[in-house]
Amino acid sequence: MSLHTKILLEEHDIPTHWYNIVADMTTPPAPPLGPNGQPVPPEALGAIFPGAILEQEMSGERWIEIPEEVREAYRIWRPSPLYRAHRLERMLGTPAKIYYKNEAVSPAGSHKPNTAVPQAFYNKQAGITRLSTETGAGQWGSSLAFAGQMFGIAVRVYMVKISYQQKPSRRSMMQTWGAEVFASPSDLTKAGRDALAADPNNMGSLGLAISEAVEEAAGRADTNYSLGSVLNHVLLHQTVIGLEAKKQLAKVGDYPDMIFAPCGGGSNFGGIAFPFLADKAAGDAKAKNLRLVAVEPTSCPTLTQGVYAYDYGDASGYTPIMKMYTLGHDFMPPGIHAGGLRYHGDSPLVSQLYHEKLIEAVAVPQLATFEAGVMFARAEGVIPAPESCHGIRACIDEALRCKQSGEPKTLLFNLSGHGHFDMAAYDRYFSGGLEDFAYPKEAVTASLEHLPKVG
Repeated sequence: MSLHTKILLEEHDIPTHWYNIVADMTTPPAPPLGPNGQPVPPEALGAIFPGAILEQEMSGERWIEIPEEVREAYRIWRPSPLYRAHRLERMLGTPAKIYYKNEAVSPAGSHKPNTAVPQAFYNKQAGITRLSTETGAGQWGSSLAFAGQMFGIAVRVYMVKISYQQKPSRRSMMQTWGAEVFASPSDLTKAGRDALAADPNNMGSLGLAISEAVEEAAGRADTNYSLGSVLNHVLLHQTVIGLEAKKQLAKVGDYPDMIFAPCGGGSNFGGIAFPFLADKAAGDAKAKNLRLVAVEPTSCPTLTQGVYAYDYGDASGYTPIMKMYTLGHDFMPPGIHAGGLRYHGDSPLVSQLYHEKLIEAVAVPQLATFEAGVMFARAEGVIPAPESCHGIRACIDEALRCKQSGEPKTLLFNLSGHGHFDMAAYDRYFSGGLEDFAYPKEAVTASLEHLPKVG
């Protein structure tokens, strides 16, 4: 058995380029559309994104250089360690080997700074002084607050109200780095006021918070919008995770049979999975039977229960219309503790790959994810974020299947963040206060009736 527990790289091993999966997709991605059903030209998005970001969003180049200023910032926490979970393997009694990439070591405690830093850098280059954004669980909002502080940019965050109430420490974290934080829906935007007028007790959603942040950015010349998931350039930036993981596994002569990651908007999954999918596209024999599994909550089962259609990325219809798996843009998911996974849609790139059966998806219930998180913490010592618990649950389930079959598979998952600010959720789990939310078929059916009519 390998004696390696922590597999490390040097700072010079930080990737010099991001990997763009668009270059290896057999079918070009479907273009975003405007309200008239026609493709949106890049310049139409120039009111909320800097030119460099728009170029990356539309690029078909396989490799895109990482600016040295961004790599310098990455050095604060990258390369992140890859761990062999020996103790978890022994706890489960599995012949499988389990590895995890620990993205919890960033200042914000999650994978989100991998894209927050370059987004802040490119906006600074473009002369932008303010950024508006949304956040669910708070991992993205705290990451952009951190990045804004690094590059001298003011940040305003619209935080989904249920998470704003559940995770006050995340709010404090953002404020420590100088950001303004408001519960969404708020009375600061038309989208927020309309939502509150319809339901004064509205607990918010990522789609609604996106509407508020986009509305603000579109209405101010000094402000751009910054998104933590879904869009192509965000998944591009996150590929540093998988690129490093490939180097680390090569150091110990291993390669995964299966990769698991939580999936809400898609950046977590795309970040670790896409560089390995590149091996599959290149015909690498090692990747011939590789399986890549996106893991989502049963209460917001976008890939596993949604439809593949054009839909808005936000609740109010401010964003372009994107081809993706969706539950309907005005679907309001239950208030589960994995706030970063409470999104009605999914990345167009992840959605297309799933539609073409190049990746897989499973949905897991809330209680089972916390059970897996506690098992992992007791074996490995790291308390995972509720989002990360989804990937851990699916990985443990596969390891237990290996126990039954005797297969010595190599499993890899992305530990996307720690749960230090989520202990109230763990408290509720231990006290029996958490519950599984049934798939709300009626709500989704009603929401799908409001999909935009295109084509």
